Amino acid sequence: MLSVIIPTFNRASYLKEAIDSVLEQDCFSNSSSIQEYELIIVDDGSTDNTREVVDSYDEPLRYEYQEHKGVSSARNRGLELSKGDFIAYLDSDDLWKKEKIRLQMEYMRTNPEAVVCCTQEIWIRNGVFVNPKKKHRKHSGWIFDKVLPLCLLSLSSALFRRKAFDEIGTFDQELPACEDYDLGIRLAHRYPVKFLDDRLIIKRGGHQDQLSKKYWGMDRFRIRALEKALELDLTDTQQELVKKQMLKKCCILIGGFEKRGKNLQAVKYKRIIEKFGLDTLKYKERR
Repeated sequence: MLSVIIPTFNRASYLKEAIDSVLEQDCFSNSSSIQEYELIIVDDGSTDNTREVVDSYDEPLRYEYQEHKGVSSARNRGLELSKGDFIAYLDSDDLWKKEKIRLQMEYMRTNPEAVVCCTQEIWIRNGVFVNPKKKHRKHSGWIFDKVLPLCLLSLSSALFRRKAFDEIGTFDQELPACEDYDLGIRLAHRYPVKFLDDRLIIKRGGHQDQLSKKYWGMDRFRIRALEKALELDLTDTQQELVKKQMLKKCCILIGGFEKRGKNLQAVKYKRIIEKFGLDTLKYKERR
């Protein structure tokens, strides 16, 4: 069984298209081998007409409302409610192409050892197609070193076996943003990640309610995720990679805070550098 989970918060204007892109998957038909699936919408405290959008469908969608707790809580609640052997998340402002799940399930069945399969993406910003930068290039295999600089795991593109969450844990509800970055680090540490070459999702961005617009200095949350990464069973090389990224992000934040005259905030990240024995001079020499 496949469980599809859509977390949402005040995105009624996007939600219908997201739901439709799930229901229109070409593998969800009577003649398909994927007949048993469930679609769970977790409403994280919306105050718009999200409930009315869901109620407009004749299909048996599961709607779960909770007080506003953040996207990590909504994703975790959806996982708790789900029954599937496979888990797929879809952000409510993103869309799936109709063949996405079919191609991913074909890969998973052919490769029973695979735990997660992702796809390439189409990016739309404010209604305009944009090309990802070179740093956003996707890689397959053991990609722990690749996920440290920035988040390469697009949750809307991923298909997981349930056991992934049983073994690495769920989304960190203490992180108001970059929770996908944190999960991606834990996932890439434990498993190889497969990226299909097909662009099977449409990521729509640029709107004001995105977390990247809500929070200044996203590296604050990435540094916390990197601190957590150092608690994993890392090799010496992996530890060095994590510390280099932590140092780089600390230096960026320190520079930003000092430029704005916020010296007390800068001190916090200087102390992190001291705590982990990071050397700013070596970092500057390597740049």
